[in-house]
Amino acid sequence: MANKYLSYITDEHLMLCIKNLHNSYLRAKANVSKRKFYTNKIDIVKLTFDASFNELDEITLIKTEINRQIDKSINNSIGTFHEQILGGVDGFEIGNFSGFDIKASDDTLFADIKNKHNTMNSSSAESLFQKLATYADTYKQAQCYWVQILAKSSFNEKWFSDINGKEYSHSRVNKISGDQFYKLLTGKENALFELYKILPIAISDYLNSIKNEASDNNSALQEIKSSSEISKRSILDEITFENYNYYLGFDKLK
Repeated sequence: MANKYLSYITDEHLMLCIKNLHNSYLRAKANVSKRKFYTNKIDIVKLTFDASFNELDEITLIKTEINRQIDKSINNSIGTFHEQILGGVDGFEIGNFSGFDIKASDDTLFADIKNKHNTMNSSSAESLFQKLATYADTYKQAQCYWVQILAKSSFNEKWFSDINGKEYSHSRVNKISGDQFYKLLTGKENALFELYKILPIAISDYLNSIKNEASDNNSALQEIKSSSEISKRSILDEITFENYNYYLGFDKLK
């Protein structure tokens, strides 16, 4: 029976990858309690402008701020999603914290996947190059890759770089964009584009299959709503009071 979604991984594997990412979203949201939400002081002046200039009601405003706070965690999970997708291609497997993200089952390829091209500082880049070079030296037939899922161009080339004043190069250490890496592993010219096109359909199918099982509520929003109802303050005033009641005049918020 032909796959419904993609030709290079099974429908079951795709659904599992979507499920894992969805669970990451749910965990990230559930982990945002009011106490954690307030850990970094909320910029109540910016929220006031956001509410007016972006025409956001108070609930949407707080949801937007919560989503901003969990964005870093979700970005990491998106990188894991790509690892899991590609780990389902025949002949390849994920690293499971083994020092690499993806490798060929016959040890002819090792890769470290970054979701965005600009997520590393110079020290991280130096460490990554040295790690990939070690794999290349250990496995003489292996091509090793720094994968940038969201790159500034489409490329597959040797990684030559000047990092922290040192020149780095290796005949089998490469850097590659996301589209080219998907093509390399799947043999499909437009493999990443094909994933992009089917994701709305696959996500909708997945959510429909679990619509009575999952909730994306987070405790921060519920706690703030509850305390604002008790204090009779607006939600924005409640956040302001709870963050800055020790500022001059702010203790008078009603």
